[in-house]
Amino acid sequence: MQKCIFRFIRPQDWFAAINLKDAYVHVSILPHHRPFLWFAFEGRSYQYKVLPFRLSLLPRVFTKVTEAALVPTREQGIGEPPSAALGGGRPSPGFALSRPSLKVLCRPDTKLCFLKSTVNASVLLFLDEGYVKMYLKGRPITMYMPRDLVDTYCLEAKADLPPKKLKLDWVYGYRGRDCRSNLYLLPTGETVYFIASVVVLYNVDEQLQRHYTGHTDDIKCLTVHPDKITIATGQVAGTSSDGKQLAPHVRVWDSVSLNTLHILGTGFFDRALVCLSFSKSVRTNSNVCFCEKKKNRFLFSCVFMPFLSLPSQCSNESVFAADFHPTDANIIVTCGKSHLYFWSLEKGSLVKKQGLFEKQEKPKFVLCVTFSENGDAITGDSSGNILVWGKGSNRISLAIQGAHEASVFALCMLRNGTLVSGGKDRKLISWDENYQKIQAVPELYGPIRTVAEGRGETVLIGTTKNYVLQGSLDGEFIPITQGHTDELWGLTVHPLKHQFLTCGHDKHVCLWDSASHRPIWTKTLEDAAQSAGFHPSGATVAIGTQTGRWLVLDTESKDLVTVHTDGNEQLSVMRFSPDGNFLAIGSHDNYIYIYAVAENGKKYSRVGKCSGHSSFITHLDWSVDSQYLVSNSGDYEILYWIPSVCKQVVSVETTRDIEWATFTCILGFHIFGLWPDGSDGTDINAVCSSNAKKLLITGDDFGKVHLFSFPCSQSRAPCHIYGGHSSHVTNVNFLNDDSQLISTGGKDMSVMQWRVV
Repeated sequence: MQKCIFRFIRPQDWFAAINLKDAYVHVSILPHHRPFLWFAFEGRSYQYKVLPFRLSLLPRVFTKVTEAALVPTREQGIGEPPSAALGGGRPSPGFALSRPSLKVLCRPDTKLCFLKSTVNASVLLFLDEGYVKMYLKGRPITMYMPRDLVDTYCLEAKADLPPKKLKLDWVYGYRGRDCRSNLYLLPTGETVYFIASVVVLYNVDEQLQRHYTGHTDDIKCLTVHPDKITIATGQVAGTSSDGKQLAPHVRVWDSVSLNTLHILGTGFFDRALVCLSFSKSVRTNSNVCFCEKKKNRFLFSCVFMPFLSLPSQCSNESVFAADFHPTDANIIVTCGKSHLYFWSLEKGSLVKKQGLFEKQEKPKFVLCVTFSENGDAITGDSSGNILVWGKGSNRISLAIQGAHEASVFALCMLRNGTLVSGGKDRKLISWDENYQKIQAVPELYGPIRTVAEGRGETVLIGTTKNYVLQGSLDGEFIPITQGHTDELWGLTVHPLKHQFLTCGHDKHVCLWDSASHRPIWTKTLEDAAQSAGFHPSGATVAIGTQTGRWLVLDTESKDLVTVHTDGNEQLSVMRFSPDGNFLAIGSHDNYIYIYAVAENGKKYSRVGKCSGHSSFITHLDWSVDSQYLVSNSGDYEILYWIPSVCKQVVSVETTRDIEWATFTCILGFHIFGLWPDGSDGTDINAVCSSNAKKLLITGDDFGKVHLFSFPCSQSRAPCHIYGGHSSHVTNVNFLNDDSQLISTGGKDMSVMQWRVV
């Protein structure tokens, strides 16, 4: 058939070829039992017994089209004429393909085209009607452009990169809940720790942070070289935005320059690195050991060699810690679930000896290990015991029964020879020959996960509630870093001040000062929090929970103003109108609840609920005049409302020219260009335009923050991309003056503050 067509094509002819394999078209075709394709255009019909252009009669509705190329391309703007249709018809007697029929079908003024797309995303322009149609997971999404753009808009025009960039300014949080031995003090006075895929170097005295951002996914372990400059960090396996697997590996880097020196283990490890240790001698080529999760391989290697050597099976159970002997680089101790092993390098291979508990009851977990000045190994276990193992021996030489009332999570040998232990009982205990000093950490901060020596007599503590504390054995401990302890979704910025509020599934609400990087106040709720929104006056803030309850807090005092319940499902979005007279609440029960607001957000009365969505509400935006509301849902619907009467607006002419106060919806004409190729509709979690309407920020499922120019109404618009989060970025928002923006990580529980430069 192609040969038949090409016989009629001359060099100057305009010819369209359509391949309906992998993208979308919105027209229906004949059922498969009909032998003819009938095409009607400009009052003339054409029937094909053998289908042209490799068209298939299956299925009833074309759902996939990869490309429709116009060769040669004579125009850039393309629309589909409303008179074009595909349908069933009877064949005309003696029908034959002829040059005139082909020429009429493909005449130059036929404006029919598709933008080249991939399987999951396609964009079509309907210029006559003034709208763009985008497809996500096979579902068409119609987005009408403002009336003044209809005559000038071109789908294939190239968008510009944003004129601004982002620089990571501050990282809030610490990963202490499920990681160990990840807190150190450097000679520069910086405390080093990690959260998400960022290593933070925090100078508490100068209130400055630096960041190592070489990792691509969750960091799980950290160790500092004896030279106090070189640092090694290990990460888990991950997945990139294009679906490629990111291998777990160790990065060795310089803490002064933040330059990566070596990358170890790429293509060798399977899931995650759980602990790291350098040998203690200060020399050019130190040894380093690795423990990997799942396969539990224990590896001994020279850090500056380009390969890993001497892999050995460590244990079939979890490994929690590994450390080199302080005076013998050929000896390593590992511990974990139901085991303690002493390893020695002998004749080029690793030899393992199991620790013998003998008369001592074997603990379920050996959780930590350190060494005394004379070379004895000291362990802490889940029974609350501290055991001393004589140098060169795998037998217990001293047992301190019940040193803690619960598990001993951390041991640290100070420079003066004092042993400090920290436990699940929240107690910090110092041990020497003459006495004990017991310091209890307040319950608010949680059990002690790790202990590190600070400057002078100070001690650093990392807790399971993700606090980093600083203090002395004789005084109190104060937090220098804190964060959330469960999945984080709620974020809202103060409309008048450099403040923002976060809330999460840990039931904690925290108001932060973005200038001092300190919490102004925190409050614990009864329910897991999901969303938040400030009243335009800044006097109150509304918090939505996962149970259908929502509450309003006084911003200054954090006192409870009111509590309401709407449904029993998650409240995903809380949005006040610009004039402060209404509150819209988007719920997972498919409704939008509307409340009238008075007294600067102190008084609420229910107006009703907007019903019309067939899936849960994900995003909401108000118009500048507070008269209209636009909503997105989980099945990619865009609906418009008059919230004062809870009525849906279906008139395109009414909605297309509405001026919106914010752009946080992920679907709409002004922002559809942010969707990348291959998106399945769930990749983008959050969107926010700058207050000046010049920039657009997004957070995606791959831990990335994207910065676009606004408006973003050209397909596949270019952007700047920034990493740091290791989980889905759940929310993004500009501060009130657009100088900075905030992003939140879901399961990584981090909050990141970016400076716009």
